[in-house]
Amino acid sequence: MTRPFRRRVLYIPGYDPIPPRRYRELYKREGAEQARISGYALDFGARRDRTGFGWGVTAQFGGMTAESEIEVLVWADIVAGSMGQSIAATYGQLARTAWAYIGTGALFRLMRLRRGPVIAALYPVVVLLGQLLLALLVGAGLGWGLGRLTGLGAWIALPVMAAVTWAGLLMWRRIDGRIFAYYLMHDYAFTARDMGAYPPALRERLAQFSDRIAKVLGEDWDEVLVVGHSSGAYLGVSVLADLIRAGRVPQGARLSYLSLGHVVPMASYLPRANQLRADLRFLSTRDELAWVDVSAPGDACCFGLCDPVAVSGVAPADQRHPLVLSGAFKQTLSPEKQASLKGHWFRLHFQYLCAFDRPGDYDYFAITAGPIPLQQRFAQRHHSPGRITRAANRFTAT
Repeated sequence: MTRPFRRRVLYIPGYDPIPPRRYRELYKREGAEQARISGYALDFGARRDRTGFGWGVTAQFGGMTAESEIEVLVWADIVAGSMGQSIAATYGQLARTAWAYIGTGALFRLMRLRRGPVIAALYPVVVLLGQLLLALLVGAGLGWGLGRLTGLGAWIALPVMAAVTWAGLLMWRRIDGRIFAYYLMHDYAFTARDMGAYPPALRERLAQFSDRIAKVLGEDWDEVLVVGHSSGAYLGVSVLADLIRAGRVPQGARLSYLSLGHVVPMASYLPRANQLRADLRFLSTRDELAWVDVSAPGDACCFGLCDPVAVSGVAPADQRHPLVLSGAFKQTLSPEKQASLKGHWFRLHFQYLCAFDRPGDYDYFAITAGPIPLQQRFAQRHHSPGRITRAANRFTAT
């Protein structure tokens, strides 16, 4: 009997406070749908290795069998800790983050790459300032009216204005689960807090991720596949760069990296992102791994088709990674599916982890659960048309 292809997947989420079980639920739901559409079979279960959080999947692709164990490398606790901000502190974050991007000129250089993710970055700023202005106007109107009505003037107008304004801001905060202004503000503020440098808690967690991947590489797998989504894509770059620099990739190990919907320039265009830029430059030349980057111009939250190394201004003459491919949402999603996702830009940013009703070369579940390793799957592919390599970055020190 032919031995099944055996893969270990280590998934690095983006800036997301949700518990890792949500990724398991998403994978099972969307994987079952993709299997139905594409005509293969996925059977979900537990992993043999119960370290951390994850799940197992057995796949049947024609006459070929594959067994994969998927593990989420968790940093949601760090994310949740950075989001525990008061309303006043969030507005303080707004001011500091705006200065980080506008004061350094990074915002205007990012606009030269893709306007979509820059507009997405400006969204929480505009919404939060609009909420504050509206709350102030309502508070001032009620306070002025009561002051005139009671004849107490400013003695009542100012306290009423303050109370109503605060109540309005509290109301906006309670419904942020529908508009994501606070969430996105915390996201961009986390990246900009140290001007692109990794904060100590995150550096420590990335070192733990490297240790975990090193341990897995020492086991008997046909492929070890690291997946980084959104801001997790640039964390994956640093994790793998550290791993390779330390000589922790065994000879003959098949190590692959799949970066999805990356937002690398949001960090690498900041003045103190020296480590990330050095890691991008280093990883782009290494033969210890295969690196495929998938994004889509239709995803307004990512830098679609931007080569993360080249646009950061650190591409060496011998750059070999990543292979930049388009998720081609306009071709891989039916008009009906596209219509259902219209306006749901946050959901669209997670489409890389979901089923496509008109799948093309990119199939997340075939890549993570199928019998073909990443390098072999895309061995004959070239960069997608429209790949952007323009280096608009002012800060290129490593």
